Amino acid sequence: MTDRTENLLLALPGLLLLAVAFFVPIARMLALSVSGPDGVTLDHFARFLSDPFYLGVLWRTVRLAAVITLICALIGFPFAYIMARVGPRLRLWMVIAVILPLMTSVVIRTFGWMVLLGRSGLVPRILRDLGLADRGFGLMQTETAIVIGMVQVLLPFMTLSILGVISRLDRRLEEAARTMGCSFAATIRTVVLPLAMPGIVAGSLLVFTLSASSFVTPNLLGGTRIQVLAASIYKSVTQTLDWPFAAAQAVILFAGVLLVLIPYAKMTARRDG
Repeated sequence: MTDRTENLLLALPGLLLLAVAFFVPIARMLALSVSGPDGVTLDHFARFLSDPFYLGVLWRTVRLAAVITLICALIGFPFAYIMARVGPRLRLWMVIAVILPLMTSVVIRTFGWMVLLGRSGLVPRILRDLGLADRGFGLMQTETAIVIGMVQVLLPFMTLSILGVISRLDRRLEEAARTMGCSFAATIRTVVLPLAMPGIVAGSLLVFTLSASSFVTPNLLGGTRIQVLAASIYKSVTQTLDWPFAAAQAVILFAGVLLVLIPYAKMTARRDG
Protein backbone atom coordinates (compact mmCIF):
# COMPACT_ATOMS: atom_id res chain seq x y z
CA MET A 1 0.00 0.00 0.00
CA THR A 2 1.46 3.36 -1.03
CA ASP A 3 1.72 6.43 1.22
CA ARG A 4 -0.88 8.19 -0.90
CA THR A 5 -3.38 5.36 -0.40
CA GLU A 6 -2.72 5.30 3.34
CA ASN A 7 -3.25 9.06 3.56
CA LEU A 8 -6.47 8.77 1.57
CA LEU A 9 -7.77 6.01 3.88
CA LEU A 10 -6.94 8.11 6.92
CA ALA A 11 -8.75 11.10 5.47
CA LEU A 12 -11.75 9.07 4.26
CA PRO A 13 -13.84 9.20 7.50
CA GLY A 14 -13.40 12.96 7.68
CA LEU A 15 -14.28 13.39 4.00
CA LEU A 16 -17.42 11.27 4.41
CA LEU A 17 -18.49 13.24 7.46
CA LEU A 18 -17.87 16.50 5.60
CA ALA A 19 -19.92 15.27 2.64
CA VAL A 20 -22.85 14.16 4.81
CA ALA A 21 -22.83 17.06 7.28
CA PHE A 22 -22.01 19.92 4.87
CA PHE A 23 -22.39 19.23 1.16
CA VAL A 24 -25.64 17.25 1.36
CA PRO A 25 -27.51 19.97 3.38
CA ILE A 26 -26.10 22.67 1.10
CA ALA A 27 -27.23 20.77 -1.99
CA ARG A 28 -30.67 20.24 -0.48
CA MET A 29 -30.91 23.93 0.40
CA LEU A 30 -29.94 24.95 -3.14
CA ALA A 31 -32.55 22.61 -4.63
CA LEU A 32 -35.26 23.85 -2.26
CA SER A 33 -34.49 27.51 -3.00
CA VAL A 34 -35.37 27.10 -6.70
CA SER A 35 -38.34 24.79 -6.24
CA GLY A 36 -41.87 25.91 -6.98
CA PRO A 37 -45.30 24.48 -7.73
CA ASP A 38 -44.49 24.35 -11.46
CA GLY A 39 -40.89 23.19 -11.19
CA VAL A 40 -37.67 25.16 -11.11
CA THR A 41 -38.14 28.89 -10.45
CA LEU A 42 -36.24 31.95 -9.31
CA ASP A 43 -39.32 33.63 -7.86
CA HIS A 44 -38.09 33.30 -4.28
CA PHE A 45 -34.90 35.21 -5.08
CA ALA A 46 -36.86 37.82 -7.04
CA ARG A 47 -39.25 38.23 -4.12
CA PHE A 48 -36.36 38.82 -1.72
CA LEU A 49 -34.48 41.23 -3.97
CA SER A 50 -37.60 43.25 -4.85
CA ASP A 51 -38.88 43.71 -1.29
CA PRO A 52 -37.44 46.77 0.53
CA PHE A 53 -38.03 45.09 3.90
CA TYR A 54 -35.79 42.10 3.13
CA LEU A 55 -33.19 44.29 1.43
CA GLY A 56 -33.14 46.32 4.64
CA VAL A 57 -32.64 43.15 6.66
CA LEU A 58 -29.75 42.15 4.37
CA TRP A 59 -28.15 45.58 4.60
CA ARG A 60 -28.50 45.61 8.40
CA THR A 61 -26.88 42.16 8.59
CA VAL A 62 -23.90 43.21 6.46
CA ARG A 63 -23.54 46.58 8.22
CA LEU A 64 -23.63 45.08 11.72
CA ALA A 65 -21.16 42.35 10.71
CA ALA A 66 -18.77 45.00 9.33
CA VAL A 67 -19.03 47.17 12.46
CA ILE A 68 -18.53 44.18 14.77
CA THR A 69 -15.51 43.06 12.73
CA LEU A 70 -13.96 46.53 12.86
CA ILE A 71 -14.44 46.87 16.63
CA CYS A 72 -13.05 43.37 17.24
CA ALA A 73 -9.96 44.25 15.16
CA LEU A 74 -9.45 47.56 16.99
CA ILE A 75 -9.64 45.81 20.37
CA GLY A 76 -8.06 42.50 19.39
CA PHE A 77 -4.86 43.82 17.78
CA PRO A 78 -3.45 45.75 20.77
CA PHE A 79 -4.60 43.02 23.15
CA ALA A 80 -2.88 40.33 21.05
CA TYR A 81 0.28 42.45 20.81
CA ILE A 82 0.45 42.84 24.59
CA MET A 83 -0.17 39.11 25.03
CA ALA A 84 2.70 38.31 22.66
CA ARG A 85 5.15 40.64 24.40
CA VAL A 86 4.50 39.96 28.11
CA GLY A 87 6.12 37.15 30.12
CA PRO A 88 5.02 33.52 29.77
CA ARG A 89 3.08 33.43 33.06
CA LEU A 90 1.09 36.59 32.41
CA ARG A 91 0.51 35.48 28.80
CA LEU A 92 -0.93 32.21 30.06
CA TRP A 93 -3.42 34.05 32.29
CA MET A 94 -4.34 36.42 29.47
CA VAL A 95 -4.94 33.50 27.10
CA ILE A 96 -7.12 31.87 29.75
CA ALA A 97 -9.05 35.14 30.14
CA VAL A 98 -9.64 35.21 26.37
CA ILE A 99 -10.62 31.55 26.08
CA LEU A 100 -12.73 31.38 29.26
CA PRO A 101 -15.88 32.97 27.72
CA LEU A 102 -15.80 30.31 24.97
CA MET A 103 -16.33 27.67 27.65
CA THR A 104 -19.66 29.23 28.61
CA SER A 105 -22.80 28.89 26.52
CA VAL A 106 -23.46 31.86 24.25
CA VAL A 107 -27.06 31.83 25.50
CA ILE A 108 -25.94 32.31 29.10
CA ARG A 109 -23.58 35.12 28.13
CA THR A 110 -26.30 36.81 26.10
CA PHE A 111 -28.74 36.62 29.01
CA GLY A 112 -26.06 38.30 31.11
CA TRP A 113 -25.96 41.18 28.62
CA MET A 114 -29.77 41.35 28.70
CA VAL A 115 -29.56 41.93 32.46
CA LEU A 116 -26.83 44.58 32.07
CA LEU A 117 -28.36 46.43 29.11
CA GLY A 118 -32.03 46.32 30.13
CA ARG A 119 -33.81 49.54 31.15
CA SER A 120 -33.08 48.86 34.84
CA GLY A 121 -29.70 47.29 34.11
CA LEU A 122 -26.29 48.48 35.24
CA VAL A 123 -25.18 50.22 32.02
CA PRO A 124 -28.28 52.41 31.44
CA ARG A 125 -28.37 53.23 35.17
CA ILE A 126 -24.76 54.47 35.10
CA LEU A 127 -25.46 56.54 31.99
CA ARG A 128 -28.53 58.07 33.65
CA ASP A 129 -26.58 58.82 36.84
CA LEU A 130 -23.92 60.58 34.77
CA GLY A 131 -26.58 62.64 33.03
CA LEU A 132 -25.80 61.11 29.65
CA ALA A 133 -29.25 59.55 29.17
CA ASP A 134 -32.85 60.33 30.12
CA ARG A 135 -35.07 58.32 32.47
CA GLY A 136 -36.54 56.07 29.80
CA PHE A 137 -33.19 55.18 28.25
CA GLY A 138 -32.50 51.50 27.54
CA LEU A 139 -30.16 49.63 25.25
CA MET A 140 -32.15 46.46 24.74
CA GLN A 141 -33.68 45.93 21.29
CA THR A 142 -31.16 48.27 19.67
CA GLU A 143 -28.34 47.69 17.21
CA THR A 144 -25.93 48.94 19.88
CA ALA A 145 -26.92 46.02 22.13
CA ILE A 146 -26.31 43.56 19.28
CA VAL A 147 -22.89 45.05 18.58
CA ILE A 148 -21.87 44.94 22.26
CA GLY A 149 -23.01 41.34 22.68
CA MET A 150 -21.47 40.11 19.43
CA VAL A 151 -18.13 41.81 20.07
CA GLN A 152 -17.93 40.05 23.42
CA VAL A 153 -18.79 36.72 21.78
CA LEU A 154 -16.42 37.01 18.80
CA LEU A 155 -13.45 38.91 20.24
CA PRO A 156 -11.58 35.68 21.20
CA PHE A 157 -11.56 34.55 17.54
CA MET A 158 -9.98 37.81 16.41
CA THR A 159 -7.49 38.00 19.27
CA LEU A 160 -6.24 34.44 18.93
CA SER A 161 -5.91 34.76 15.14
CA ILE A 162 -3.70 37.85 15.50
CA LEU A 163 -1.78 36.39 18.45
CA GLY A 164 -0.67 33.41 16.38
CA VAL A 165 0.95 35.75 13.83
CA ILE A 166 2.47 38.32 16.19
CA SER A 167 4.00 35.59 18.37
CA ARG A 168 6.11 34.48 15.39
CA LEU A 169 7.40 37.95 14.54
CA ASP A 170 11.10 38.53 15.13
CA ARG A 171 11.46 41.10 17.92
CA ARG A 172 14.74 42.26 16.39
CA LEU A 173 12.73 43.95 13.63
CA GLU A 174 11.07 46.18 16.21
CA GLU A 175 14.39 46.80 17.94
CA ALA A 176 15.96 47.78 14.60
CA ALA A 177 13.13 50.21 13.91
CA ARG A 178 13.52 51.80 17.36
CA THR A 179 17.30 52.00 16.85
CA MET A 180 16.71 53.83 13.57
CA GLY A 181 14.70 56.46 15.40
CA CYS A 182 11.12 55.21 15.11
CA SER A 183 8.84 55.96 18.01
CA PHE A 184 6.84 53.15 19.59
CA ALA A 185 3.70 54.18 17.67
CA ALA A 186 5.64 54.42 14.38
CA THR A 187 7.16 50.98 14.98
CA ILE A 188 3.72 49.50 15.52
CA ARG A 189 2.33 51.26 12.43
CA THR A 190 5.19 50.56 10.01
CA VAL A 191 6.59 47.22 11.23
CA VAL A 192 4.20 45.22 13.42
CA LEU A 193 0.89 46.10 11.77
CA PRO A 194 1.90 45.17 8.17
CA LEU A 195 3.49 41.91 9.33
CA ALA A 196 0.44 41.05 11.45
CA MET A 197 -1.95 41.70 8.56
CA PRO A 198 -2.44 37.97 7.70
CA GLY A 199 -3.71 37.35 11.23
CA ILE A 200 -5.91 40.44 11.12
CA VAL A 201 -7.39 39.40 7.76
CA ALA A 202 -7.96 35.81 8.92
CA GLY A 203 -9.56 36.99 12.16
CA SER A 204 -11.70 39.53 10.31
CA LEU A 205 -13.02 36.90 7.91
CA LEU A 206 -13.79 34.57 10.80
CA VAL A 207 -15.57 37.26 12.79
CA PHE A 208 -17.46 38.61 9.77
CA THR A 209 -18.79 35.23 8.67
CA LEU A 210 -19.76 34.19 12.19
CA SER A 211 -21.40 37.55 12.83
CA ALA A 212 -23.34 37.58 9.55
CA SER A 213 -24.78 34.12 10.21
CA SER A 214 -25.32 34.52 13.95
CA PHE A 215 -28.84 34.00 15.27
CA VAL A 216 -28.99 33.65 19.07
CA THR A 217 -27.34 36.86 20.27
CA PRO A 218 -28.89 39.23 17.66
CA ASN A 219 -32.30 37.66 18.24
CA LEU A 220 -32.16 37.95 22.03
CA LEU A 221 -30.58 41.42 22.22
CA GLY A 222 -32.26 42.92 19.16
CA GLY A 223 -35.68 41.36 19.62
CA THR A 224 -38.19 41.16 16.81
CA ARG A 225 -37.80 44.86 15.94
CA ILE A 226 -34.12 44.59 14.92
CA GLN A 227 -34.18 41.61 12.58
CA VAL A 228 -31.11 40.15 10.89
CA LEU A 229 -31.01 37.65 8.04
CA ALA A 230 -30.59 34.55 10.22
CA ALA A 231 -33.67 35.57 12.24
CA SER A 232 -35.59 36.21 9.03
CA ILE A 233 -34.73 32.68 7.84
CA TYR A 234 -35.87 31.24 11.17
CA LYS A 235 -39.13 33.20 10.97
CA SER A 236 -39.84 31.94 7.45
CA VAL A 237 -39.29 28.34 8.58
CA THR A 238 -41.16 28.38 11.89
CA GLN A 239 -43.90 31.00 11.46
CA THR A 240 -44.85 31.31 7.81
CA LEU A 241 -43.66 27.76 6.99
CA ASP A 242 -42.29 29.08 3.69
CA TRP A 243 -39.32 26.73 3.38
CA PRO A 244 -38.37 27.56 -0.24
CA PHE A 245 -38.22 31.28 0.59
CA ALA A 246 -36.18 30.51 3.72
CA ALA A 247 -33.82 28.42 1.58
CA ALA A 248 -33.49 31.32 -0.90
CA GLN A 249 -32.52 33.64 1.97
CA ALA A 250 -30.02 31.07 3.22
CA VAL A 251 -28.50 30.81 -0.28
CA ILE A 252 -28.15 34.60 -0.45
CA LEU A 253 -26.42 34.58 2.95
CA PHE A 254 -24.20 31.68 1.88
CA ALA A 255 -23.29 33.43 -1.39
CA GLY A 256 -22.43 36.60 0.50
CA VAL A 257 -20.09 34.70 2.80
CA LEU A 258 -18.45 33.02 -0.20
CA LEU A 259 -17.92 36.40 -1.86
CA VAL A 260 -15.88 37.39 1.19
CA LEU A 261 -14.00 34.10 1.56
CA ILE A 262 -13.02 33.38 -2.07
CA PRO A 263 -10.81 36.49 -2.57
CA TYR A 264 -9.01 35.70 0.69
CA ALA A 265 -8.46 32.06 -0.36
CA LYS A 266 -7.04 33.19 -3.72
CA MET A 267 -4.80 35.76 -2.04
CA THR A 268 -3.50 33.16 0.42
CA ALA A 269 -2.87 30.61 -2.34
CA ARG A 270 -0.97 33.22 -4.38
CA ARG A 271 1.18 34.16 -1.39
CA ASP A 272 1.99 30.50 -0.61
CA GLY A 273 3.01 29.95 -4.21
